[in-house]
Amino acid sequence: MIYKNIIVGLDSSEYSEAALVEVASWAKENGGHLSLVHSVYFDSEEFAISPSSIDKRVESGMELCSRVRDSFASEFGVDMECIVRQGEAHDVIVEAAEDKKADLIAMGTHGRRGLRRMIMGSVTSGVILDSPCDVLVVKKAHIPKKGRYGSILVPYDGSELSNKALNRAVELKKEDPDAMVTLLYVIPRYEEMLGFFKTNSIMEKLYEEARKIVLEGLGIAQKSGILASTIVEEGHPSDKVIEIANGLGIDLIVMGSHGWRGFNKALLGSTAERVITHSTVPVLIAR
Repeated sequence: MIYKNIIVGLDSSEYSEAALVEVASWAKENGGHLSLVHSVYFDSEEFAISPSSIDKRVESGMELCSRVRDSFASEFGVDMECIVRQGEAHDVIVEAAEDKKADLIAMGTHGRRGLRRMIMGSVTSGVILDSPCDVLVVKKAHIPKKGRYGSILVPYDGSELSNKALNRAVELKKEDPDAMVTLLYVIPRYEEMLGFFKTNSIMEKLYEEARKIVLEGLGIAQKSGILASTIVEEGHPSDKVIEIANGLGIDLIVMGSHGWRGFNKALLGSTAERVITHSTVPVLIAR
């Protein structure tokens, strides 16, 4: 089984609940243990003014966690425990994943406004960057069919990180042989980024390279004993991933965390971040 020990970032939001519904559905079908992790943040200035407030926040966090655990454990019949710790949310979640030797972290995101630029240190992006395991990001409840994903989209560019994503999709398909896996290669609009004119000859070479890359991906899938389909399109990578996912009725997007080949460090993670921000289906970041 691919995910047996799952950390769930828990707060009082509907997005956190959506992530819990997602993985509880998975665990109900496939087995596994869930750890609900709630962080209590208290800066030094607050502590100096009201040192007793931290105990109240910890108690409130435990009450929230216990209430959610009891409700969901009863509904889904899944083994769950509560972990409440003081600290920054993303640090607490990552540390809990390390302590528990977790296979997966699941968390909600508040959408475009709630997921700030990675360089500004949002909780979601911080967890993705530092996580010791895969991260599943859920914007709204999207319950897997019988705890499985019937259609999986893998944005693929032949890089090491996209190969990790492909291998994860292969593992998920082995859990459900009926699942459909689609590899998507997006030819970026280099003329918009670099300001050059794209001739027919250049386009032919770009498409030839794209077809070569997706065939390599198909070869990896076939060696693992699964069949996959491919799509090659031109456009902005993140926009195309969302467009194709919506058009095909995809259940899950699986991708690496550091964007696409050819992007420099200034754009590190921009594709993954934008997909997470705009996707209406769960996004699994393979680590």
